[in-house]
Amino acid sequence: MRDTLPFLQKIAFPAIDRGRLDTLQINVGYRCNQSCFHCHVNAGPNRSEEMSAAVADTVLEFLERRNISTLDITGGAPELNPHFCRLVRAARGMGVRVMDRCNLTILEVPGQEDLAEFLKQQQVQIVASMPCYSAANVEKQRGEGVFDASIRGLQKLNALGYGREDSGLTLDLVYNPQGASLPPPQAALEGDYKRVLGKNFGIVFNKLYVLANMPIQRFGSTLITKGQFDGYLDSLRHAHLDENLQTVMCRNLISVDYRGYVYDCDFNQMLGLPLARGSRAHTHLSELLDADIEGNPIRTAGHCYGCTAGQGSSCGGALKEAAE
Repeated sequence: MRDTLPFLQKIAFPAIDRGRLDTLQINVGYRCNQSCFHCHVNAGPNRSEEMSAAVADTVLEFLERRNISTLDITGGAPELNPHFCRLVRAARGMGVRVMDRCNLTILEVPGQEDLAEFLKQQQVQIVASMPCYSAANVEKQRGEGVFDASIRGLQKLNALGYGREDSGLTLDLVYNPQGASLPPPQAALEGDYKRVLGKNFGIVFNKLYVLANMPIQRFGSTLITKGQFDGYLDSLRHAHLDENLQTVMCRNLISVDYRGYVYDCDFNQMLGLPLARGSRAHTHLSELLDADIEGNPIRTAGHCYGCTAGQGSSCGGALKEAAE
């Protein structure tokens, strides 16, 4: 697999600094029951890296000591980590909002039969991957049988109350483009999703998050192989809007890998660009229990244009939609 970092580091990006920290995003491991084309984590069934009990304890201590409002749990399939349920219970016990980046098909994996009910009991916000409402497009990106399994997963969550008005159980979906193009307007696409999934399958959900594909890891390597890398970066740079710099997720979020090391965002984590903090090459979460990083510079490179192009893109979907 081709490394895109040497190319990305040659591309300048506007300087940005950190704001107040309110979200802790943790990657609890790279093991997944799927291997998606667009996956910037390069996750899959053969990956074995996972967060340990000791690092999970540090995460919980950090949440409490720093009064963090949101814990965003990602992977891989985060539910495959043996400490997932303990992390969720403890965080919810502190009153922390917990988000689970769920791929939906995990609900049918042996050993996960009670997962949906557990997420309901803990009132976890589910952010579910659903790259299209078309079976052909989903399976092109994520593999044969994934669309039908995802539909069954959504129907199971709906039956528990997820996505339904006044239930208090939030179900959001995530869209990624099929290839080297910017995503369409979020509001219009959300309307299409709700219409098609509702009519064809009786599915309801709260919001659609529209995310740009990042030119890193599996997707970035494919762009290089196909000779599309420079063209895609040019399209991102030409669509950049300075106003999006004020609301990019890295201003109020830190990303933590399975070992406990800290990055400005999940994409920097996958590129091996650690949080900039003095002369330290790496910073562990345990070193930030009492440290204030507000105002610190954020490490940037060419991939950051993926977050500021057009309507913007973040873990919470389009930046313009979020601002409005």
